Amino acid sequence: MEDLLQYVRTPSYPSALKITDIRFADLYQAPMHCILVRIDTNQGISGFGELRDFGSRTYGEILKSRLLGENPCNINKLFKRIRQFGGPGRQGGGVSGIEIALCDLAGKAYGIPVYQMLGGKFRDAVRVYCDMGRHVKLPLSGAAMGRELKRHLDDGFTMVKCILGVEGLQTLYPDEPILSGLPGFTEQLVEARRRHMLYTDANYSADLRGSLEERNRMYTVFNTQHPYTFTRITEHGLDRYEEELSNLREIIGYQVPLAIDHLGHMNLEDMVRLLRRLEKYNLAWVEDPLPCTFVQEYKKLTAMTCTPVATGEDLYLKEGFYPLCSERAVPIIHPDICSCGGIFEMQRIGEMAQENHVAMIAHMCETPVAALATAHMGVATENLIAMEFNAPDDPWWNDLIVGGPSPVIQGGMITPPDRPGLGFDNLNDEVLEAHRLPHSKPLWASTDEWNTEYANDRLWS
Repeated sequence: MEDLLQYVRTPSYPSALKITDIRFADLYQAPMHCILVRIDTNQGISGFGELRDFGSRTYGEILKSRLLGENPCNINKLFKRIRQFGGPGRQGGGVSGIEIALCDLAGKAYGIPVYQMLGGKFRDAVRVYCDMGRHVKLPLSGAAMGRELKRHLDDGFTMVKCILGVEGLQTLYPDEPILSGLPGFTEQLVEARRRHMLYTDANYSADLRGSLEERNRMYTVFNTQHPYTFTRITEHGLDRYEEELSNLREIIGYQVPLAIDHLGHMNLEDMVRLLRRLEKYNLAWVEDPLPCTFVQEYKKLTAMTCTPVATGEDLYLKEGFYPLCSERAVPIIHPDICSCGGIFEMQRIGEMAQENHVAMIAHMCETPVAALATAHMGVATENLIAMEFNAPDDPWWNDLIVGGPSPVIQGGMITPPDRPGLGFDNLNDEVLEAHRLPHSKPLWASTDEWNTEYANDRLWS
């Protein structure tokens, strides 16, 4: 029998598969600070996943000792073991990235694509909506954004999204009365939004970032939720916002699906004023006009405007999305596969949303690993409309993976490969090293310090 098996090509023996190691790699501007995870096994096959952009590898490292020695094909069992260690926003990245890697491993072990593990396809490919890209320096005028988006439309994308925020407008027109509010706070809010990126960007030196005291002060301002900033938009600000959007629409046309992100920190009442002004511009949706946990406020906002509203990129697990969907507070939810709980959980979220007549779009500001994971989930989830792409101007983005579709996005669509797992063979360590996060650990550095951590994780007594 053993003589015969040497001529048989088997991806693995799934029932005997064991996790032997978990390692990470931090990338810089890929298109964000992106964190990849690799799960190794006793049979020489590895699975790849990705944590949420601008997160921390620590959220994944703490899970290692809870997974070593386990069979990665037992995805639901392991997910239930680690799900308690995730949370909203970037905190969900560790659990989600590990789950994605487990799905990749299980698909490779059994020789089937991830979408087949989810029950098969509703469609062959997932439509991609394109952001303006990382190299665009915001804020931009509406006309300048229109020209950028038109360039991507000419390259084959059929949906686009811009960033048009009230704080950005005030920066563009510093001498105009765009915003009003508490004396000095509006200026602090605009500055905090600008400096936040310096604190999250490891390439900036300490003196450019400023002192620890300044960072903490800006942290407080940046993390103050919309209604508590008491920032209001003036009637002139509304006129200027509408003018910029009109200029953008004139360039790309009125039939192209157009979404808007990062509208700004305003209260419910002023957001109603703004969205009513925007109804004539036939927007596909506006994204996160309020904090995603403000369910009753979203319900009021949705009832008071015909501009579609989407939210949810920072929510975790199906339970996190249930209030929005059960209350039908928004017509569209917007999970990120790298923070909502991973591939299987995002499909469950989509199915729950559909039961409540809510559509789904996918947030995705990460590498091809997350893009392919989202696409596998997307073809297997009926109510998914489209998924995001945030790196249209990074030619090396496709080179991060080896043995997968090239390019990953073709004609504004992603077609998940029919190959096992996520559909690529490996990651290109040479490209990863060229784009490694400055001052971060070496690629796939040892995580042995996390091997033996043990705690009483039981949630009941």
